[in-house]
Amino acid sequence: MQLTLEFGGGLELLCDSKKIHNVNVEFEQQNKEDKLTMKGLLSWVRTNLIKERPEMFMKGDTVRPGVLVLVNDCDWELSGQLSTTLEEKDVVVFISTLHGG
Repeated sequence: MQLTLEFGGGLELLCDSKKIHNVNVEFEQQNKEDKLTMKGLLSWVRTNLIKERPEMFMKGDTVRPGVLVLVNDCDWELSGQLSTTLEEKDVVVFISTLHGG
């Protein structure tokens, strides 16, 4: 499944300082009705994109508090968070809202 993933607010530093990733996500389908969810995508991102300090991006099987997640410019909290179903060519944005100072 082709997706565009964007990282901002400092999260891009965990992914070789690259902000935009056009990726092809392979996931385990048990049958034709199985869809990629945000939970599956986060697992894929942790394994395939995060190069260092995954604990800065994820806590357990979800993003850390302070990470804003947008799916096609819509807050994932409005679409089901981890159970949000993804479609071909969706754009998922991760932005850290926590900053040092």
